[in-house]
Amino acid sequence: MTSPSSTSSSSSSPAAHDELLDLLTPDRRLAGRTAVVTGSSSGIGEAIARVLAASGAHVLVHGRDQARADRVAAVITASGGEASVLTADLAASPESTREFARRVSDMLGGRVDILVNNAGIFPTGPTESLSDETVEALLATNIRVPHQLVAAFAPAMAERGDGAIINITSWMGRVGSPFIALYPATKAALEHLTRAWAAEYGQRGVRVNAVAPGATSTPGNAEAADILAQMTAATPAGRPGRPIDIAWAVRYLASDEAAFVHGTTIDVDGGIVATRMG
Repeated sequence: MTSPSSTSSSSSSPAAHDELLDLLTPDRRLAGRTAVVTGSSSGIGEAIARVLAASGAHVLVHGRDQARADRVAAVITASGGEASVLTADLAASPESTREFARRVSDMLGGRVDILVNNAGIFPTGPTESLSDETVEALLATNIRVPHQLVAAFAPAMAERGDGAIINITSWMGRVGSPFIALYPATKAALEHLTRAWAAEYGQRGVRVNAVAPGATSTPGNAEAADILAQMTAATPAGRPGRPIDIAWAVRYLASDEAAFVHGTTIDVDGGIVATRMG
C-alpha cells in the first residue's frame, strides 16, 4: 500500500486523487476477510472499498446505481482484488434494509467480517425549508440504516468473537452550523451509537469505531471546490481532504493493528475542529 508519507499532500484535485488510488500497492493484512461498504459506488465509499480490497479483503460494493457500482467492482478485480456488487435503496423501507442484509449474507457465504456504514445524504438549507420527505430520508439513511445493519451483522460477529464495524460520521457533528442543522445531528447520533455499540459488543470481540471526515473533496461536491478551499485554507492541513485520506483510517480500524481500539472516533479533518488559525 502506498503510504501517506510517500505521496504528495499538496493536492486534492480529482486527478491527483485518482492517481493515488491507481497506485495502491497490494498487501495481505485483510486477507481472508469480507467487507461490506455501503455507498461505495463513488467518492469516499469507493476509496474505502478500493483500499480494503487492495489489502486483501473481498469487498461487497453497494450503491443505488448498478453501472456505477459495477465500475468500482471492475476496477478492483482488474487490480487483482475481489469484489461483489449488490445495489439497493437501503432507505426505502426497513424491510429493504433487512432484505439487503439477507442477500449480503448469502453472497458472502454467511460471513461479514467488516462493516463500513458509509452511505449518507447531505441536504442543506434553513430548518424551516426541509420537507417532511427530506427529514425522513435523512433519519432513515444516516441513522436507521446503520442501526439495522449493525443489528443484522454484529450478533454473528459476536458469536464468532471477531469483527470490525466502522461508522463514517462528520466533523460537522461537533460544531453548530447555520442552515445545516439536521445532517450534523444525524452524524452526532451515529458517533454516540459508535460508543454504545462498542460497549454492547466489544467484550464479545467486535470492535466498533468511527472516522469523522473533515471538508472533503468528492465527485458529489465538485461544484463547491472553491468553497471547500476557503473553508480549509486556515487549517493545519491547508487543503480539503481526499477520499483516500478517509480510506486509510478505515483500513487501520478494520485491521489487527487497531486490536486495542474500541469506541473511538478518529478525526480525519485536517485539524478543522481541533484548531482555529484564521
